Amino acid sequence: MGSNHEYVFVGCYTGDKGGEGDGITLLRRDPGTGELTRLGLAARTSSPSFLAQHPTLPVLYAVNELDHGTVSAFAVAPDCSLIPMTTRSTGGSDPCHLAVTADGRHLVVANYASGSVSVHPLDAEGAPGERSDLLTLTGSGPDAERQSGPHAHQVVPDRSGADVFISDLGSDRVWRSRLDPNTGRLGLPEVAVEAKPGTGPRHLLRSADGALLLVGELSGTLSWYRPAGGPLLEQRGETAASTSAGPVYPSEITMGRDGRFVYVANRGPDTVSAFAWDGTEASLVAEVPVDGVWPRHMVLLGDHLYVTNQRSHNVTVFRIDPETGIPGVQGEPTGEPSPTCLLRWNPAMNRP
Repeated sequence: MGSNHEYVFVGCYTGDKGGEGDGITLLRRDPGTGELTRLGLAARTSSPSFLAQHPTLPVLYAVNELDHGTVSAFAVAPDCSLIPMTTRSTGGSDPCHLAVTADGRHLVVANYASGSVSVHPLDAEGAPGERSDLLTLTGSGPDAERQSGPHAHQVVPDRSGADVFISDLGSDRVWRSRLDPNTGRLGLPEVAVEAKPGTGPRHLLRSADGALLLVGELSGTLSWYRPAGGPLLEQRGETAASTSAGPVYPSEITMGRDGRFVYVANRGPDTVSAFAWDGTEASLVAEVPVDGVWPRHMVLLGDHLYVTNQRSHNVTVFRIDPETGIPGVQGEPTGEPSPTCLLRWNPAMNRP
């Protein structure tokens, strides 16, 4: 593999969820120009709507977002071909997010529809075993249609500890639960963020200086929180994710490498909003169209921002101005069926 290229895997929805994809596909990225080249299908698997990689092993994990949810693991060969390892039941329905703990010993999976989190121990090769735990959340919110019960949307393991943060769209909460690395079981969840009723917490990120930034899928907001001495983080501010007058359903949030800018993808207006972040306030500096429909996920690689447009079947490439933080569209979007997630693959992880 040439050192002048990087590789990006793409998750999608397949026919069982109304999508047009066939499985996990592979793109080649030119780090200089940001250009993407589609290399084709890497693995045929059902609705791999979110992807993750093992921190030290060449293993890729995908949720299979199905009524009877599963998670699939693939060994990644040096040429980035995917070799199926194993598929395990998540014990819930519509798993939509997953992550590996920092120590590489467990995989945690958010089951959206059933509002639960499954834990799978990983063996020495990175293959997931049967569930060691299934934590079912509780609670509801004011939106009768979307918040009648808990809906785990994201699992974020602490980079330096045993805590796992769980954003719950149904209960307007972010939960914190401690994972015992020896038993693979999650402790009783405590509330880390009590969001305003009707927020619908979707995705969050932790800044280097300890703030938690959260996008509300139902409220169309970006809000931020800080430790306040107890287990509960204190809300320090909130702003609209988009200036659009119509419905706004934010999907993903990411932050620039230097922490100065935060980006939010907005379904509905089909835009990306760029916010200047100074540690206390997020202020909008630009909102740009994504040249597509229903931007579901995005990743920042170098000076380029890549956005998956689920309903227009393409991936938009932006170049970020390093001074202003403003994204500018670069070239034509890359065609990709029902894309839902991007995962940059680090070739250094591949076994020789």
